[in-house]
Amino acid sequence: MATIIRGAAAMLRAAGVDTPEHDAKLLCAEAFGTDMQSVNKAMLMGDGFSTLAESPAKSLETFHSMVDRRARREPLQHITGHAPFRYLDLKVGPGVFIPRPETELIVQEGIDWITRSGRYHARVVDLCAGSGAIGLAVVTEVPGSEVWAVEKSEGTAEWTRRNLNETAKAYPGIVSNYHLEIGDATQMPTLHQLDGTIDIVLTNPPYVPLSDIPEQPEVRDYDPDMALYGGSADGTLIPERIILRAAKLLRTGGLLVMEHDISQGERLSAYANAHGFADAQVRNDYTGRPRYLISEKA
Repeated sequence: MATIIRGAAAMLRAAGVDTPEHDAKLLCAEAFGTDMQSVNKAMLMGDGFSTLAESPAKSLETFHSMVDRRARREPLQHITGHAPFRYLDLKVGPGVFIPRPETELIVQEGIDWITRSGRYHARVVDLCAGSGAIGLAVVTEVPGSEVWAVEKSEGTAEWTRRNLNETAKAYPGIVSNYHLEIGDATQMPTLHQLDGTIDIVLTNPPYVPLSDIPEQPEVRDYDPDMALYGGSADGTLIPERIILRAAKLLRTGGLLVMEHDISQGERLSAYANAHGFADAQVRNDYTGRPRYLISEKA
């Protein structure tokens, strides 16, 4: 077994995959219906695939097929059909942006603020909802919170609904506290009935500069353009419109947390300070790069 997995990792490495050993093991676990711990243990003990499944032949065939797809640079999460996000496991595939680990920080900032301010019945808006990652994380981790999620693409919203339905199986109480709105998050009429009443706006809007097309095929060729590009050469057009919309939605003292490109922090913090917010700060992601804006409405 170890030889086959190492061979798969070598194939992925040759294809330019960033984490070939991890991906090979994860795909093996997925194909055999187990976890990576079991795969690592079997490799360490020198066991065969029969320790992972009673009839390993079909699972092994599935594994080889998955590795072939990954070698063609199809995203790992599209192959497995799901992606972890904080305490959730979200369904993903063609037509929806794959949630990234750095976006978990957006949720954490919001939850930390809720804890500090004691607003345990927080009214939260998730602009540009995509898979639903941000809003579903909040509504499950903060009982009593109410979330309005906005998604422009009807096709993407199908993934949002799917993840709501799946998440509600474990957290049935969220059904009445999570509301999905199909609309343009940058337009003032969207959720206009909530203007001035929202405690927190959390958002991971499209922000990739049009002049900076991603090199990774997994991003460039599979993530929806609508979820990637920020509408201008420097990518700030849509984030600036999101700031304006958030300023209307939030009550005085309400919080905005917005993910952005590492090149945009200085511009967007100045823009926020000039359009209804106070003391906007840019904070770093897990790699120490300026990744998101945080500010309270003045």
